Amino acid sequence: MDKLRVFSGNANPKLAENIAAELGVELGRVQVSQFADGEISVKIEESARGLDVFVIQPTCRPVNRNLMELLIMVDAFRRASAKRITAVMPYYGYARQDKKVKPREPVTARLIANLITVAGANRVLCLDLHAGQIQGFFDIPVDHLIAGPLIGETLIKRGLAGPGTVVVSPDVGGVARARALAEQLESPIAIIAKRRPEPNQVEILEIVGDVAGRTCVMVDDMIDTGGSIVQGAVKLLERGATEVHACCTHGVLSGDALQRVLQSPLASLMVTDSIPLPSLDGDAAAVASRIRVISVAKLLAGAIERIHADHSVSEMFTEYGRYA
Repeated sequence: MDKLRVFSGNANPKLAENIAAELGVELGRVQVSQFADGEISVKIEESARGLDVFVIQPTCRPVNRNLMELLIMVDAFRRASAKRITAVMPYYGYARQDKKVKPREPVTARLIANLITVAGANRVLCLDLHAGQIQGFFDIPVDHLIAGPLIGETLIKRGLAGPGTVVVSPDVGGVARARALAEQLESPIAIIAKRRPEPNQVEILEIVGDVAGRTCVMVDDMIDTGGSIVQGAVKLLERGATEVHACCTHGVLSGDALQRVLQSPLASLMVTDSIPLPSLDGDAAAVASRIRVISVAKLLAGAIERIHADHSVSEMFTEYGRYA
């Protein structure tokens, strides 16, 4: 552990502090600021020569600034002769454009992978990528962690498990994630069929599965505008569900999404601390009563420790067996 160093940008310093505490190390000294014109300035304030460096930086809002911070920090450590540089990205921004759906569209998920590689990262550690194939966009090793088992454990402790609970996928693409959680909770599954006429717009077409008289738990990898889960909660209650909860790994919650969730019929929303929650002035009590935040610091710290020791990361999920 003498050669392991953990550094953080400005995206989620609290998570980085918690990860360092789990590892029993101090956060590395680095100054990330900006020039008068907005350009990012990075200054590493300790020697990095020969070290195993982990840069913790989710590319959440402000996305472009946090992405540039990550790239410049990786470049700085490469030029400082770090032995190995791992970009720890609890949230991978620009992941939703992972293929061309219409003509003349970019594949931003691949572009970001190229930028991180060219900047000098030797490997990447991610949490719940929006699409699993993004791992293949990198020409360097990628360790992909999942928060599903951690979320499932929390739901079981809250009593949201068993045949009286239905795990609901908010779209067809999330069926595999919902099925894995349903197996862990020993609950049935339902699927919401929807379409997106425009970006960030949702139209629910049908609900497949029996939800009448049961508690529903909607699960997704991220919640951005909140439209899918709010409309989904309304439809599920119309179909006879007793109450609706939602959970996701990344609580992006752009714009007025947080206010929309608080005004919705959702009984609760559970997110991880992969990215910071947006602030909502004057409604701290309402946020605390409806939104639960669980930490992924221990999960990420365990992966960092295993990567540093050249041990298997996948063995972390062995205890979950088929749920992982």
